[in-house]
Amino acid sequence: WTQFDTSASRLYSLSPQTEEIAAGLTEDVTLYLVAPTGEEDETLLRLLQKYEALSEHITTSAVDPVLSPTFVQTYTSAKVSDNSILVVGAERSRVIRNSDLYPSNYDYDTGRTSTEFDGEGQIDSAISYVTSENLPVIYTLEGHEELELNSSLTDSLQKANYDVQRLNLLTQDAVPEDTGCLLIAAPQKDLSEEEAQKIITYMEAGGKVMIFTEYTGTDMPNLKSVLENYGVTTGDGVIMEGDTGHYIMQRPYYIVPTIDSSDITSDIKSNNRYVLAPISQPVKTLSDYRDTLQISSLLSTSDEAYIKTDVQNMTTYEKEDSDEEGSFQVGVSVTEQVDDDNTTQLVCFGCASLLDEATDQQVSGGNTDLVLAALGWMCENDAPVIDVTSKSLTMSYLTVPQFDAAYWSIIVCGVIPVAFLLIGTVIWFKRRKQ
Repeated sequence: WTQFDTSASRLYSLSPQTEEIAAGLTEDVTLYLVAPTGEEDETLLRLLQKYEALSEHITTSAVDPVLSPTFVQTYTSAKVSDNSILVVGAERSRVIRNSDLYPSNYDYDTGRTSTEFDGEGQIDSAISYVTSENLPVIYTLEGHEELELNSSLTDSLQKANYDVQRLNLLTQDAVPEDTGCLLIAAPQKDLSEEEAQKIITYMEAGGKVMIFTEYTGTDMPNLKSVLENYGVTTGDGVIMEGDTGHYIMQRPYYIVPTIDSSDITSDIKSNNRYVLAPISQPVKTLSDYRDTLQISSLLSTSDEAYIKTDVQNMTTYEKEDSDEEGSFQVGVSVTEQVDDDNTTQLVCFGCASLLDEATDQQVSGGNTDLVLAALGWMCENDAPVIDVTSKSLTMSYLTVPQFDAAYWSIIVCGVIPVAFLLIGTVIWFKRRKQ
């Protein structure tokens, strides 16, 4: 009560969501600060004290890894750096590395690296993780030269309490039963017929699949068979935007698509966020599909867009007579009710660059937010979505123009002292007469 947070980023204050999470706890959680005695991070100590004050179910303690070398090994075999936090619940535990508490962000526009503080967001996520019953598993398909998920997206998935694991369907009889979502990240080679059939079988039982594609010039009939079984397919070529308001950097293939209304995009659209989709191929709806499918557009181009099919021999970005023109879908969602308890859900984006970290930074994380929103739509996750953002540690400087500096110098060094001198003289003169 005697301390006030005057920092610009509210570094020492807790958000309403944190207070809500703490108030909803029904089981005990212990937060351990792992650091040598006398070398504890003061910022982390203050933060943990605030958490302990929020709920009787939260206790905090400091652990010296030198004095208790085997304590942390009880919960993890990984090496834990000093001033990391160990969050322990009744059945699970999680280590928050110091590098996660103080993430570094590289600005591709300025070429500078800045450090932020994400202590509150990471602790909130860890508390939700150790106290939640249902944690969805995301399997990423491998074996076809798929893209690796970038570190920023991986960290966001962990923070949202998704368990990300790899899956090789060539060595598995079927898609695992505990799959929350099967993610296929822009394969460069086609699936086998057996793999495609395993995915279709999984989906027909109410499975959830997210597919990213990109135009490679290689025919992928088996991957297309998965999509076509649910009323959509990918078109050949790369989309170019003809509307200057829908692309950036004077590159018509750096598309800023229209965010269409849907359950997935509602928050992104209402918050006026942007998505950047470079080098996209169209995702087309088939002319004939079963009436049990509900297909919705997520991202689309303007009516002035067109498709370049011969990308390798392309000589101009401008529209030519042979180019197909119109509005094209860049992302779609498909829903099919299987029975009273199971619903099949498919999300397909014709843009692998949605998974690129540099692209994501150009729209302030809009691409990652879209991916997380799509996963949240498909997966049953009883852990709350953590909206606590990291706080900037960048020092704010007061910039005073030369005119203002001279003005205030005169006021402080001249006018105010003279005013006090005159007032003092008047008071002295009056008293002298008395």
